[in-house]
Amino acid sequence: MIIVHGGAGEWNEEKFKIAEKILVKAVEEALEILRKDDDPITACETAIKILEDDPIFNAGTGSVLNIFGEVEMDASIMRGDNLKAGAVAGVKNIKNPISLARKIMEETEHILISNEGAQKLAKVFGFEEYNPITNESLERYKKAKEKIGETDRFKKLKEFIEKYPNYFIGTVGAVVVNSKGIIVSGSSTGGTILKLKGRIGDTPLIGAGIYANDVCGASATGIGEGIIRVNLSAFVCYLVKFGLSVENAVKSAIDYLTEKVNLPAGIIAIDKYFKG
Repeated sequence: MIIVHGGAGEWNEEKFKIAEKILVKAVEEALEILRKDDDPITACETAIKILEDDPIFNAGTGSVLNIFGEVEMDASIMRGDNLKAGAVAGVKNIKNPISLARKIMEETEHILISNEGAQKLAKVFGFEEYNPITNESLERYKKAKEKIGETDRFKKLKEFIEKYPNYFIGTVGAVVVNSKGIIVSGSSTGGTILKLKGRIGDTPLIGAGIYANDVCGASATGIGEGIIRVNLSAFVCYLVKFGLSVENAVKSAIDYLTEKVNLPAGIIAIDKYFKG
């Protein structure tokens, strides 16, 4: 069983149809891995890599640019049976941050590694250098800067986010359950356009952007500052563990986030019984 998302935000009809095809491809290839090897980690990683590789999504290739015109990508992966996790934040010159997050989970004693340390680790693990910036992401960056202007930029950026929140959000994610009921959650993002250098959102923070335990897995998308404040993904997973259905857990968590911080967010989740 697998569920995927391509991020919240504004999608016109043309882009939606393209994105839908890529999402279907991600699901199909992940399901094939589950059928052959019953490997939920590789299935989750593969699904997210397919989404990272298509520039229509704000992850990997095509990630949005920060306020200085740079890419800073985040990703994370977690397995629910043993609560092992790996995450990377602020990484720049690699193609698939989700694969580096998996390496951190499986080959180090750490969970989250960021920025320069993540870049050095990518070289150690043999990741090739890769420029994820596309012409489209550059054009979008220029348009966003024009709307905000050069004077008092940080104040105007805050106002712009509040007025047009859907312009800034976009994350890809997947949750996979294999035949043994092992759940794996993952997520990858370029973050929010024009973000401050060094800003870390919810995606690499275990419990916020993703979570998995022995009964449920979740992957969130939206304005990370809101998702972090309520630890959205762990919120959902533990509501399910304590007896709520996946549907009710998701609704309760989103209702709580809306009430407390009123920032846009969405979340996908499934349980090991395939009820979600």
